[in-house]
Amino acid sequence: MGLQWILAIYLLFQQGHYPDPLIIEHEGHTLLEMNRAKYSDSLTGIPLVDQDKLNKSINDLEKRVQKPPVNATLDGAGRILPEHTGSKLDRRSFTEQFYSFIFEGGFSRLEVPLLTTYPRVDSELLSTIKVKRIGQYATYYNARNKSRSHNVGLAAKAINNYVVFPGERFSFNEVVGKRTKEKGYLRAPVIVRGEMSEDVGGGICQISSTLFNAVDRAGLKIIERYSHSRNVKYVPSGRDATVSWYGPDFVFQNEYNQPILIRAYAHGGQVSIAICSTDDINVKTRQVPSASKKLPEEVKLEMDASGLKQKLN
Repeated sequence: MGLQWILAIYLLFQQGHYPDPLIIEHEGHTLLEMNRAKYSDSLTGIPLVDQDKLNKSINDLEKRVQKPPVNATLDGAGRILPEHTGSKLDRRSFTEQFYSFIFEGGFSRLEVPLLTTYPRVDSELLSTIKVKRIGQYATYYNARNKSRSHNVGLAAKAINNYVVFPGERFSFNEVVGKRTKEKGYLRAPVIVRGEMSEDVGGGICQISSTLFNAVDRAGLKIIERYSHSRNVKYVPSGRDATVSWYGPDFVFQNEYNQPILIRAYAHGGQVSIAICSTDDINVKTRQVPSASKKLPEEVKLEMDASGLKQKLN
């Protein structure tokens, strides 16, 4: 009998005396039980770990323990809400300890090993980039159109407090995400191939258009922008930026040597977006025509129709 077989028999014999299963715990709660028989394969004569099964369990465990970090943000009054660190599974440490359990034994419980994750934006950074307003733009909408107003507010909230670091690109679609009913978006009017229609998320192009004009005023580099197939009335002609999850996007790049901060509000019929940064930024602003402070004619008609409908009801 060769040395390899003697070693295999020895290891198999030893495994029979090891504790089983391995209990994976986190903060006093059992997350997973891992039995040797499920993860080991001894048909070759030498105990081996089924790496595919182990990786699947590690992936599932990682999802259960992951806690994303939270960036520092500004509240409505401009006060800093502090950041919070997060955590994720230490895959390397967990794998090493699992192999130790399989081949050496000696323990039956394992507190899941975690790594600390840190937010992109902390209070110190936020305090320095909120001080100087380098671009701002405001547009107006019919606050009595509840569905559209709701969508406008959700999109504004999605981009509010977002920080774009030097050299980074901002994609409206990536930051705001897919506009779905599950995320709270409602059906409202949209422009499709030059015609008025209705779809989930209608109205958010007012946020992308307002952002485009604020970004343009701040002198940031416009990478991708598309106009609607017909004029919209909340910005001057040619100053809009249409977006669609499966179509156009609005993208800009921060070519300054300082981070920039987006501040966005939508309330009471007004969208206001400001681009802020540090006192050290060397701004090269551009001239951009302002939106009318008066409600556009089509919005007035919409309001009149809404009022008439209420009277009839």
